[in-house]
Amino acid sequence: MSLTIYNSLTREKETFRPIHPGQVNMYVCGPTVYDYIHIGNARPVIFFDVVRRYLESIGYKVNYVVNFTDVDDKMIRKANELGISVPELAERFIAGYEEDREALGVRPASMNPRVTENIPEIVAFIEELVEKGYAYESGGDVYYRTSKFPGYGKLSHKRLDELQYGIRVEVDERKENPQDFVLWKGAKPGEINWPSPWGNGRPGWHIECSAMARKFAGDTLDIHGGGHDLQFPHHECEIAQSEALTGAPLARYWMHNGFVNINNEKMSKSLGNVINVRELLKRTSAQAIRYVMLATHYRSPLNFSDETIRQAENSVSRLATCRDNVKHRLAGTPDGAEAASADERLQRRLMELAEQFQAKMNDDFNTADAVTAWFQLVSEANAYLQRERVSPDDLRLILKLFEEFDGILGLLPPESEGGLLDEEIEALIAERTEARKARNFARADEIRDLLAAKGIILEDTPQGVRWRRK
Repeated sequence: MSLTIYNSLTREKETFRPIHPGQVNMYVCGPTVYDYIHIGNARPVIFFDVVRRYLESIGYKVNYVVNFTDVDDKMIRKANELGISVPELAERFIAGYEEDREALGVRPASMNPRVTENIPEIVAFIEELVEKGYAYESGGDVYYRTSKFPGYGKLSHKRLDELQYGIRVEVDERKENPQDFVLWKGAKPGEINWPSPWGNGRPGWHIECSAMARKFAGDTLDIHGGGHDLQFPHHECEIAQSEALTGAPLARYWMHNGFVNINNEKMSKSLGNVINVRELLKRTSAQAIRYVMLATHYRSPLNFSDETIRQAENSVSRLATCRDNVKHRLAGTPDGAEAASADERLQRRLMELAEQFQAKMNDDFNTADAVTAWFQLVSEANAYLQRERVSPDDLRLILKLFEEFDGILGLLPPESEGGLLDEEIEALIAERTEARKARNFARADEIRDLLAAKGIILEDTPQGVRWRRK
């Protein structure tokens, strides 16, 4: 089955055909580095990491470019508030982004170009647009002439006269039309700036990605991605800039992930419900966060709550427990003549699940259904482990599939040395219960501390003791 991708531009699923066989150039809009990333930012960071992993798993070499916006209005305001320079602010939060990315199990991009390191290319890009008549200088700023580009609005599927509803700017008499957008901003007193043919200033937001995508991934990208909120105006403006300059499509496939809500409400600073990744990681695991993001199809809105995190922790625990139990059983299962024969029916079923997993990933990266296939594998493995005699070949195949699935989704926590198996945990809990009945509270507390040190959390309920892996 071929890989299909839902193209935001055509609003249809299309068979994926990269420009160059075996090679994928993918550009995903990265963060504006004026603060730590929140879980809304984390969704594209995690999802496009999975896209990149899957493409590599099926044989593609992926050039994965994620930019850093390290100068803009927000950064200038934040730097002034903190009493530091814009470059100092950028260094602080780029370092924070990298810490959070690594903590989330997200692999580094092929490159992370910064706006401030590509000013000459951005200025040259704007100069060409001016020469072609797509841009004009007015009062020290340079604007893009949207009326000259017939395709403006094709990504958001709106007419030009409708689009000004999405442009939240004050009326500017220097513009020929309200829909025109800025490419170069003349410097204000005290602002960071660079020289240009139109005077000192800095780039507008949209032009940076057009220039850096072209420099690091070519005139036409295979995949351009980002959050749904970037469709308009950011990606719409990118298309207008790039295609006016090159005459070629900016991207073959446009991918946009859905919004993240908090307890069924839009996440916003005004509501005070923004959750930073590094704060969330203090109370749950990276794997649980990844699970929340991947258990819902990427194009659908995602509701984030304490309950979804709790469910994700339990689900990740089920996956890890199954893996650990299979490894433990394999370690105690003899090879050679004494081993049980491989179960052909089981092996056929396991391969069916491997094909199901791949089919779901081939269907527009449907991670939600791919996770379902993985849990069907867990059910098969748990049932198999109940047998008195098992085959090491069967166990190795189960572990191989666990490794392959996790290589794409990244949901398994690392194995801890001296980890406890389910039966060992249950035995210790039973001993603790008896110790409490005998009023030997010192031993009961000792067992609880031992389990906690092994990452096992106990919950005393009216129905008895429940436990879960941290």
